[in-house]
Amino acid sequence: MSYLLRLVVPDRPGILGAVATALGLAGIDIVSVDVLERGDGIAVDDVVVELPEDRVVDGLITAVMTVPGVQVESLRPFSGQLDTHRELQLVESLGRAGSGTAALLAGELPRVLHAGWAVVLAAAPDGVLVHAASEAAPDLSGLPLPWLPLTAPVLLPSEDDWVPDLWRGMAVEMMAAPFDGTAVVLLGRSGGPAFRRSELLRLTHLAGIAATVATLPPV
Repeated sequence: MSYLLRLVVPDRPGILGAVATALGLAGIDIVSVDVLERGDGIAVDDVVVELPEDRVVDGLITAVMTVPGVQVESLRPFSGQLDTHRELQLVESLGRAGSGTAALLAGELPRVLHAGWAVVLAAAPDGVLVHAASEAAPDLSGLPLPWLPLTAPVLLPSEDDWVPDLWRGMAVEMMAAPFDGTAVVLLGRSGGPAFRRSELLRLTHLAGIAATVATLPPV
């Protein structure tokens, strides 16, 4: 089974090699690594690992913690496609999407940004208008979204006042960015980790590309 492991590590040469060695000794394979942030002597990395059936999750955490200075910020099952060129593939697909740009974003952004779901929506007089949603996206009918309309990207932590109690209990972390005028792209994931500023910047960049491509004539 695959897991997404978010690590906070000392930003020094060889640290990821030490983590890979520790996991390898425990019989755990690293499938991909995304460096999310670097600064002030630390780095934040998302590591997708493949855990053999005869290994337990606690062993994964134990193996990583044998490396001095490494902290496990979160660990959750990961079921997305495993590749190293997710964003480039999305940008290439956007060029062919045409009127299906919103649906493409909703379907692909969870895979690109390691999220659980995505919705493309806009404010409406009676609530929200959903343009497209991924399969795992929740029903937003009747849910007040006080941050709409959105003019700038924003992180939406699970402890915000507008978040339903059920979502708070599930630690549903979210972020959103403007797309195509009045529309907004909303991403969420249950159980954390909280989205970081670097992830919000990536979402904003991709939403901006998608909005620009949507106005171009078809190829």
